[in-house]
Amino acid sequence: MSRIGILGGTFNPIHNGHIQMAEYSHKGAELDKVILMPTFVPPHKESTNLVSCEHRLNMCRLACLNLPYAEVSDFEIKLEGKSYTYRTLELLKSQNKNDEFFFIVGADMFLSMQNWKNPEIIFELATVIAIPRDKDSVSQLSNHYENVLKKMGAKAIVLKDSVLTVSSTYIRDNIDNQSALQSLIDSRVYNYIKENNLYRV
Repeated sequence: MSRIGILGGTFNPIHNGHIQMAEYSHKGAELDKVILMPTFVPPHKESTNLVSCEHRLNMCRLACLNLPYAEVSDFEIKLEGKSYTYRTLELLKSQNKNDEFFFIVGADMFLSMQNWKNPEIIFELATVIAIPRDKDSVSQLSNHYENVLKKMGAKAIVLKDSVLTVSSTYIRDNIDNQSALQSLIDSRVYNYIKENNLYRV
């Protein structure tokens, strides 16, 4: 039986905050593998400035080159349509009955999971790994788990290490300012964006 982490997202583009989420989850939850899974169409976001699935997959693969435990999957992209977590987990579990799944989310996502589509199915099929945005949010996440999600049947691990505060929107808006992005995005991903002329107005 393997312990498999699922890190979903638009990854438009993938940045170092995403990579830290994979790293911290791998270490903190003792995962055997972390799968980065770009969405086809995220149910909670508009698709403005969303580059092709192929570009997003390629950028994820470049960003994960130094992570031997990570792999990039086109599982949700092949499903097409809106990418609902409960459905993805149902399909993954049906194909990997002996594996244990962990669903990795940031603070904002964790605090709204009770409002997701069929959250009880998510909680039945996976342990949620919550990653704080800063030290102060650790207690907020823990309280939300105890007072809300646990009562809905959730199992959760709240990590103590916070990740880099950066958004893909900021990356897109500053794509011509390489010095501003140097610590925020993998150089291979940045070069790929420039070579393919992505996120140009």
